[in-house]
Parts: sequence; structure tokens; C-alpha cells
Amino acid sequence: MTRFRRTATAAAALAFTAATAVLGFAGPASAHVTVNPKEATQGGYARVAFRVPNESDSASTVKLEVVLPENAPVGSVSTMPIPGWTVAVEKRKVDPPIEVHGSPITEAVSKLTWTASGDAGVKPGQFQEFPVSMGPLPTVGSMVFKTLQTYSDGNISRWIDEPAPGAEEPEHPAPVLTLAAEAPAGSAAPTASAAVAAPDDDDDDEGNGLAVGLGVAGLVAGLAGLTLGGLAFARTRREPTATS
Repeated sequence: MTRFRRTATAAAALAFTAATAVLGFAGPASAHVTVNPKEATQGGYARVAFRVPNESDSASTVKLEVVLPENAPVGSVSTMPIPGWTVAVEKRKVDPPIEVHGSPITEAVSKLTWTASGDAGVKPGQFQEFPVSMGPLPTVGSMVFKTLQTYSDGNISRWIDEPAPGAEEPEHPAPVLTLAAEAPAGSAAPTASAAVAAPDDDDDDEGNGLAVGLGVAGLVAGLAGLTLGGLAFARTRREPTATS
């Protein structure tokens, strides 16, 4: 009977492991504020969006503060209207001036602050994007946007940790926009192999379908293991105890 009990225990453990892997019962990973897309080109203009997930179970996100890096000033920054939100723009002096379309600019945006009015906050289980157009982008490798996310209950998530080369992602990472060098004038168009390497929407749909299929298969395997464990346990209850 001991052997059957071990079998039932192992089967139940297998079922729980499979269910945890497929359904994520171990607990969701912490989401953080990001900038999308994550890459742009030096010297050009980019439309990016700060994506803000709400991590609270009871409070709404009611304010977002994004600080633009001092070492990478941008001459032109504009925001997109968001219903229920107002945005305040802070500027600072820059020296030397930034050249935009041949004209020197002596001020640059230093901070953007979005504030929700009424019931427009980002509620639990939701996310909101805050679009920004900016350029010409500086000739640096990346722009780090330190961000504060304020909730209706007064809690503040500080996404201000800068990444370190070769290190793991910090606990509270700041959004990072990677800037690639501008292609030389007259350079050749992307090769066919490069075009193939970039998947289109159909490829994404196929990949998502495969991921869903694998998830369902894992769930079925977990349920099968749980069923086997139950049968083995029931068998141990039915078998008579051996007498000497």
C-alpha cells in the first residue's frame, strides 16, 4: 500500500507543477512602466508611448511624472491629448543650445507630469499609454526616463533605477529608449535576409497560436496527472490490508 501512496503523491505533485507552469499559480511577475517602442534612431523624430500598468489591487494610478535625461536634451517635445488627463510641461535652460532645423534652442523640456481628473485614473487590472513625440533625438546610446507613478491611496512607485551593463534588471527599472546610430547617406536598403528576420503580424499570430496550443497541452497533462493520482489513491483505499 505504501507503493501506491507514493504513486498517488507523485502524480498529484506532477499535476500541481503542470498547473502552476501553465496557469501561473506561483504569482505574477511585477510589471513596470516602459517606453514603447524601445528603440529609435539618433537625429530623427520618434513617437513613443510610456506604458503604465496598474499594479494595485484597490487603488488607481492618478499621476505620472516622467523626467527627461539631462545628458540628452531634446529640442522638440509634444504630447497627445488623453481624455480625463492634463499634462504639465517643465523646461530648463540648456548650454550649449540645441540646434533644431538650423535654429538654436536654449530651453528643453525637463519633465512631463500627467494628472488624472475625476474618475479617469488607471484602474486595477488596466494600463494606460501616454504618447509623446520628440526629436531630433540626441547622439547618445540611450535615454533613461526616471518615472514616478502615484496611486490614489498615496503610494508611489519609483521607477528610477538605471540599468547596469551586464547586470540583471534592477528591482525598479526606469524606462529606457535605446538609440541606434543614423544610417549613412546612400547606404543600401535592408537585405532580404534582414527582411525575413523581422516577423510580420501573421508570424506573430502563428507564434501566439503555438504558445496557446502548448499551454493547453500542458494543462491537459497536468489534469491527467491529477486524475492518475486520484485513481491511485482510491485504489489504496480499496485494497485490503495484508495480514501476517
